[in-house]
Amino acid sequence: MSKVYSPADIPRIVVIGGGTGLSVMLRGLKQKPLDITAIVTVADDGGSSGILRSELHIPPPGDIRNVLTALADVEPLLSEMLQYRFSAGTGLAGHSLGNLILAAMKDITGDFVTGIREMSRVFAVRGRVLPASRQAFSLKAIMEDGSVVEGESKIPKAGGKIHRVLLEPSDVTPLEEAIEAIQEADAILCGPGSLYTSILPNLLVPGIAEEILKSNAVKMFICNVMTQPGETDGYSVGDHLAAVHEHLGHHLFDYVIVNNGEIPPQVQNKYAEKGAKAVHLDLDEVTKRGYHVIADKLVLFRTYLRHDADKLSEHIYQIVESWMLRKR
Repeated sequence: MSKVYSPADIPRIVVIGGGTGLSVMLRGLKQKPLDITAIVTVADDGGSSGILRSELHIPPPGDIRNVLTALADVEPLLSEMLQYRFSAGTGLAGHSLGNLILAAMKDITGDFVTGIREMSRVFAVRGRVLPASRQAFSLKAIMEDGSVVEGESKIPKAGGKIHRVLLEPSDVTPLEEAIEAIQEADAILCGPGSLYTSILPNLLVPGIAEEILKSNAVKMFICNVMTQPGETDGYSVGDHLAAVHEHLGHHLFDYVIVNNGEIPPQVQNKYAEKGAKAVHLDLDEVTKRGYHVIADKLVLFRTYLRHDADKLSEHIYQIVESWMLRKR
């Protein structure tokens, strides 16, 4: 049975990443008695986000929109409205309505972060949504063959093995509220999401990983269910963790939460056609490095494979509860 917390004692949890996987998890976490802050990447340069970033000189709103929608406590039709993407119209085709609203809120309030805050209030968002930085930054990948690929949207399409990703500019300034949220957190989560284009871009913002390292919070890595073509081809759970360690030079996490549920052959075949396969849990290797592994059947399949948000959030909540009890 879950502990009942007073409002002042509700565990503060920081979730770091971007993309669909993060949004799915947040839909489960918002049902728990948790004070959630989501820190979201601003490296996107493709699609509607890339156009608005280039033409309006704002951080890309796409991942912010997805997280706001996941945490919003509104009628389903309003959530659908935020995600609606125009299919026709000169200048409108390809844009999502939520992206346009965020761009408008930036103009109305005079500041992108303030715009997010006001939009969160209007849509009754459970928690805070923060960009990793006020500045949009670009992503650059150095491939194993020494070639360089510039642009978040181009990296997975390059067709090579990624050696390292870098931010451009490298001296981007972290959002002060994001740093404060990490400093005050009882739990910090990274993932799920694209390793090189959603998770690492946040951790590479100067100050973010350093504050995570200093924090006394319990730290968790939520591993993707499937490998991502062009990013993590053939990666095991241990390979994901090794990439984080190689980029940051530190062992960041206490727990790793992974799926060990069987994926039906027909589903595996569907993903294999796109070059993806289930992420292998190399349990001995991961535990040897000092990580505590939580493995469970954590997948659901409808049109796509997704994390089971309810089961995943319950595992996270149990870890947070245990950590809070040990701290007191």
